[in-house]
Amino acid sequence: MSESRAFCPRCGDPVPERSASDADGGPEGQANDPLRPGAEVELCDSCYFEDFDFVDAPDRIDVRVCAQCGAVHRGNRWVDVGARDYTDIAIEEVSEALGVHVDVEDVAWQIDPEQVDQNTIRMHSYFTGVVRETPVEEEVTVPVKIARQTCTRCGRIAGDYYASIVQIRAEDRTPATEEVERAKEIANEIVADMEATGDRNAFVTEIGEVDDGLNIKVSTNKIGKKISNKMIEEFGGTVNDAETLVTEDEDGNEVYRVTFAVRLPPYTPGDVIDLADDDGGPVLVRSARGNLKGVRVTTGERYEAGYEEGTSPDARKLGDLEDATEATVVTVEDDNAVQVLDPETFRATTVARPDYFDPDAETVPVLKSRAGLHVLPESDD
Repeated sequence: MSESRAFCPRCGDPVPERSASDADGGPEGQANDPLRPGAEVELCDSCYFEDFDFVDAPDRIDVRVCAQCGAVHRGNRWVDVGARDYTDIAIEEVSEALGVHVDVEDVAWQIDPEQVDQNTIRMHSYFTGVVRETPVEEEVTVPVKIARQTCTRCGRIAGDYYASIVQIRAEDRTPATEEVERAKEIANEIVADMEATGDRNAFVTEIGEVDDGLNIKVSTNKIGKKISNKMIEEFGGTVNDAETLVTEDEDGNEVYRVTFAVRLPPYTPGDVIDLADDDGGPVLVRSARGNLKGVRVTTGERYEAGYEEGTSPDARKLGDLEDATEATVVTVEDDNAVQVLDPETFRATTVARPDYFDPDAETVPVLKSRAGLHVLPESDD
């Protein structure tokens, strides 16, 4: 009785019987059967391994790296890879470029980099695996050429490029040190957050203090708008923007530079102001966000400016909490008045008693101004 066996269509040798899973070698492990057009039969091991390529590797890899920030150019854009040095970049590029035959199982590999010169790293790669129950191994060497360039972002930074400028100013005063420092923090925080999401176009070009405030140049209009809105959110005030045509891009589109003019309120928390046409007494400002809010230093009652007045009601500044001096309490006369020693004349003076006055206190902070002597709350209140 004759035995039916498969034969290699290339050399004619019999092909050992395999299980269905072992025989599933894919197109590279099979050939067309000349006796049955359209059908495929398996090659013998000898013929299979003649054309077998364990590893597919390029002859050379060219890598464009930004010499300033270490970004790598891939496709048509620069990508931050977070590599510690050029060897890490070379390993990553080779890892992505190498391919392993689909028939190989239990693949293991390692890379041994060799620094040839400043711009060349020779990557020795060692592979092992199993195919057709046969152990296979291969070594490939791929030279990686490093081309140091300047990415778009670093080029713009070096060229002092900016698309937006934020001007921090204040109405009828110079911005306080706290406001200036906070504006710098906000700019850097916004840029850091955008960089963390992969936005390589986000950077601060320049922060410069001027006589009447602060100028912040940033790389995009989006950053300028965020800085302006955050300043208004924290300190109050208004912001206006104006566009200026500066150039055209390579496609002929007009490119505009936007100036955001932030105008902080004339009064800040801690200021004591005397409102015009108001007999309710001076106000200690608590907030200038939305519209001005505070407390009356004569009664301790809450004050809030009308909508039409906003953060700039008609008033004059009498001083602030830092101008207060300690005065000795002489006696509490009644619910509305208290006697204290005038810090300048040291005479007992009757002043209004606000709700925040502590009747057990021996001394209280007072502010003496053109509007008279008033008891202020403790600064930590």
